[in-house]
Amino acid sequence: MKLLLASQSPRRKELLSNLGFEFEVVKIDCEEIIPDHIKIEDASAYLAELKASAFRALSADEVLLTADTVVAINQQILGKPKDEADAYVMLRSLSGKTHQVYTGITIKTADKIYTETDVADVTFDEITDEEIRYYIQHYRPFDKAGSYGIQEWLGMAKIQNLTGSFYTIMGLPTHIVYKILKEITVI
Repeated sequence: MKLLLASQSPRRKELLSNLGFEFEVVKIDCEEIIPDHIKIEDASAYLAELKASAFRALSADEVLLTADTVVAINQQILGKPKDEADAYVMLRSLSGKTHQVYTGITIKTADKIYTETDVADVTFDEITDEEIRYYIQHYRPFDKAGSYGIQEWLGMAKIQNLTGSFYTIMGLPTHIVYKILKEITVI
């Protein structure tokens, strides 16, 4: 079977490759809008399925993998920051608190769809204004939900505790992806 990864994320590419899969990266143009009636815990799965449904029909020997990550705190979704000021506000809101990271995946074949969500809780130490500015300047987190990457400086220096999969926080629940792909014999 030919595995297609519908993601431009370098992190997802790295993780899928490190799992031992060969794949082709494909692009999906899809407006990622979460309707008001979707619960926060269902938002990442909704977006992953939305992307999968926007892709062309699959042939019998193709498997499509889509994913989306949502960061939430106090019942509010923190998307990708629009600019430095937006990133600053997001990181300030995460400082000294616990938030949730949901990553939803959809694996689609010509005749089946598998969608699952994994969640992790992340607790940050207090982050000073100086540290927030340093992180934004040096790491430019504008392509990351919640304005941070766990694998970067902020994650290394300021995460006090996490419950759940590190890789879910990074953007791909590898344990779930591996299990499903193994079941449908992509390996």
